[in-house]
Formats: sequence, C-alpha cells, structure tokens
Amino acid sequence: MSGVPRLVLATRNPHKLREFARLLGDAVEVVPLPAGLPSPEETGETFAENALIKARAAFAATGSPSFADDSGIGAEALGWRPGVYSARYAGPGATDEDNLAKFEAEVPAGGALRYTCVIALAGPDGERLFEGTCDGVMASARSGNRGFGYDPVFELPGGRTLADVSDAEKDAVSHRGRAAAQLRAFLGAGS
Repeated sequence: MSGVPRLVLATRNPHKLREFARLLGDAVEVVPLPAGLPSPEETGETFAENALIKARAAFAATGSPSFADDSGIGAEALGWRPGVYSARYAGPGATDEDNLAKFEAEVPAGGALRYTCVIALAGPDGERLFEGTCDGVMASARSGNRGFGYDPVFELPGGRTLADVSDAEKDAVSHRGRAAAQLRAFLGAGS
C-alpha cells in the first residue's frame, strides 16, 4: 500500500471523528461515513461484536476499508456494567447527562472503573481487532470541562478526571488512545 491509507470511520459522531483524526494523525486519512448510509443496529453482546457490525456494514456499503469502535464504561460496583449499554444506560433516547446522573447515583466514590474500547478494521484483506482499556476510580464529584460522556467522574491516578486533562494526556492513557495506537502501528507496518 503506497501513501497514506484512507479509512472510512463508521460514524458521523463529530466527537469521535475529531478524536480519531487526532489519534491517528498523519498515519491515516479518516473520512466519515457518507451521508444517507444507514447505521446498523448494535445487537452485539460485546464491544468487539458491535465494532465488527459497524465496520463490516461500512465496508459493504462503501467498498472502502473501514473501521469502527465500540466503547463504554464499567463499574466494579455494578458487576462491570453498563458496558455495551453505556450510551443508553438511562434508557432509550437517554442523553449523556441522563446516563451520567444515573451512573453517579449508583456508583460510590472511590469505586473501581474501567473504560474499554475495541476498534474493528474491515477491508479486502480481512478483519482485525484492537483493544485498549483505562482503569480509574469514581470521583467524589464531577470535575473538568473537557471530554464527554462519563469523563467528568472518571478519576485517574493522581486525582484528575479525564475531563481535566489535555488532549495529549488523555490520548496517552485513554482506552480509545491505546486501541488507536495499536491500529496506527498495524497500519504503519504496511499491512
């Protein structure tokens, strides 16, 4: 493969588009899922299954190598839930604020948390999975104005939340940053 690979990111979520463009840098040209293509229903029971559903659908619809991620948070106090249901934890149509409020009400401060991200790559050469995790604890109160989702309560070692740290700091330790680093290394290997 010569030049920079062009990959379709199987989402139109602007947060994820910006984050992946930053995480993959000049290793990949990241393009959004074209308008008008339906997003498949995420029916998997694991992050890997959901990421593959989305990557396969994007590849089938566009004919271009495609990638997708599925990610979420788990709390030890909740048996590592909400997991794949993180985006709809407070129910269908729930907002980030709804999900975060429910999570705060159910998880005690100091409780163990884990973010997980699985990236699926689908293309003419087959499929690959890349997984990253990030461990932390439940903050005693929300902090920070960066990030999104559960970041304001996800406390890293040292006492700052993922919403407190810079993009560069977050990219170095986050679940998505770790999975994207694996994808970037794989693509750099000239697969």
